[in-house]
Amino acid sequence: MADEATKELTVTPGAVAGGTTHVADEVVEKIAVAAAKSVPGVTELGGDVARFFNAVLDKVGLDQVGDARRGCSAHVTDGAVVVNLVIVIDAGHPVPQVTDGVRAAVSQAVEAYGLRVDEVNIRVDDVALGDPTTPSA
Repeated sequence: MADEATKELTVTPGAVAGGTTHVADEVVEKIAVAAAKSVPGVTELGGDVARFFNAVLDKVGLDQVGDARRGCSAHVTDGAVVVNLVIVIDAGHPVPQVTDGVRAAVSQAVEAYGLRVDEVNIRVDDVALGDPTTPSA
């Protein structure tokens, strides 16, 4: 009887507790925005209204508010991701080249976090023609 009280428990050294992991949509949005901005030819993200409000926030010193996710929405379901982006391209860059680059960069960045990218939908909202106040030579 006394021997039963001193019985040792076996512990598996590599055991990991169970549970679930949920990656928030906002996390994927931040990753996707950073990846999209890194592609040559992408000038800005966000539609006209978002860019207008961002310009107003810039003027009052709140220039970082909302920048991390502006122009992007994402939805994560069971480890699969759908990303929607609104971009502004720089004049002179072919749309297919820029959008293919954005899709590749976003997919690679999001998949590096262990998620699967099902879709990267892109709407080109505007083209940046440069500074109209700069005189041409």
